[in-house]
Amino acid sequence: QVQLKESGGGLVQPGGSLTLSCTTHGIVFPIFDMAWYRQVPGQERELIASITGSGTTNYAEAVKGRFNISRDNAKSTLYLQMNSLKLEDTAVYYCKRPKGYYQGVTYALDYWGQGTQVTVSS
Repeated sequence: QVQLKESGGGLVQPGGSLTLSCTTHGIVFPIFDMAWYRQVPGQERELIASITGSGTTNYAEAVKGRFNISRDNAKSTLYLQMNSLKLEDTAVYYCKRPKGYYQGVTYALDYWGQGTQVTVSS
């Protein structure tokens, strides 16, 4: 059974830092691209960072230079280091294992964690 679980959210002041973790079970973690999304109530979930199995990263403009996505394949864990946090970073943050074609196999489903709340407030 595939499980993704985020942790590390909380309340932080503007300018502060947080590191989110996403532990995974039931997937061959090293081969998959992984991603972090966030969602504000009333808005669509937005992609903020992604990382391939080989470690290539991409970031949304809103977080580029402030956030860092990384992975520990030995621990099957995804991370999001968030620095210089702003009020507008307040959201629920989700990790995702996207569907796709990996090593000759088609994986037809997206898998999501349950989310972790990040609140940036003074």
